[in-house]
Amino acid sequence: MSARLSSARTRAALRTGARVSAELLLVLVMLAVALWLLGRMWSVVWPLIVGLLLTTLTWPPARFLRRHGWRPALAAATVTVGFLLAVFGIVALIAVPMSSQTGELTDGVVEGIERLREWAAGPPLNIGDDQITGALDSAMARVQDSVGSVVTAVTTGVSAVVNGLITAVLGVFLMFFFLKDGPRFLPWLTRQLPGRLATDVPAVALRGWETLGSFVRSQALVGLLDAVFIGLGLWILGVPLVLPLAVLTFVSAFVPIVGALFAGFVAVLIALVSNGLTDALIVLAIIVVVQQLEGNVFQPIIQSRGLGLHAAVVLLAVTLGGSLAGIVGSLLAVPIAALIAVVWNYVREQLSEPPEEPAQSPAAAGV
Repeated sequence: MSARLSSARTRAALRTGARVSAELLLVLVMLAVALWLLGRMWSVVWPLIVGLLLTTLTWPPARFLRRHGWRPALAAATVTVGFLLAVFGIVALIAVPMSSQTGELTDGVVEGIERLREWAAGPPLNIGDDQITGALDSAMARVQDSVGSVVTAVTTGVSAVVNGLITAVLGVFLMFFFLKDGPRFLPWLTRQLPGRLATDVPAVALRGWETLGSFVRSQALVGLLDAVFIGLGLWILGVPLVLPLAVLTFVSAFVPIVGALFAGFVAVLIALVSNGLTDALIVLAIIVVVQQLEGNVFQPIIQSRGLGLHAAVVLLAVTLGGSLAGIVGSLLAVPIAALIAVVWNYVREQLSEPPEEPAQSPAAAGV
């Protein structure tokens, strides 16, 4: 005998499903509005994010100075000046050795181009000088035909560089104020919020701050591993400028995708002009292997441990962020995923029922 569907239970289930769907739709609409507002205010939000990330990197020395009796403004100013000196020192460490060998590198580039031309002229390609000249003339004609697009691209690139410099300057200023007044922020926020929010929001903000610190430290560790392995390979091959290239690799690790491509291109180019094509190909292979290990092994494992996320979640977050927002999305994907996890864990803790204590027998209770 088959069981009949209860009309009352069916209607109740449909009402529950409709209510849940409406609530979910409302949450999605609110999320879309929040993302739209974030996009409209991005020129302000992006320097704020940069300032927060820089503050997580520089807060340990500032906290050390404050604990040893330094006034907040003096500690923040000292750490900010030290940070700027460190940045300029890194730039000098990269630029000065390269500029001192500019002539040698230029001669090497010319020699490398000549070697490539001679190699292309021989078997199996057998490309003659007239074919190379024709290809260059064709390329120049295409460039001349697309002058407008080239100018637009150059203008866009210059605008991006200027915006990046403005963002960096604002980020440094915000870092100073965060270092100076950061510890007073949570008590101030507690006084401004009503009721339950005065407890929940500061608690989530504190956990989010700790998560951002873990992200920056893990990213620095990943960059250090890249610099050590690639620098070791360059040193074994006898490529010049090993230390500047290792420092450049470490710094570029904080900029996803483009940073690794730029550092790798510079290393391969220097290996080509100084050691020849064979060593350049070996350097390229080393960089590809190290980058694959970083993206698929080092970064997911290190960041998953530091941020409390599974390695697969880190990998998928970087992929999704890059597809949605390019380089900036790749940079912010992991900390955003970690902050979402922080909020979710806190909400789950607050909504969980406390475990029931087992009932004691009269003998155990001493009755």
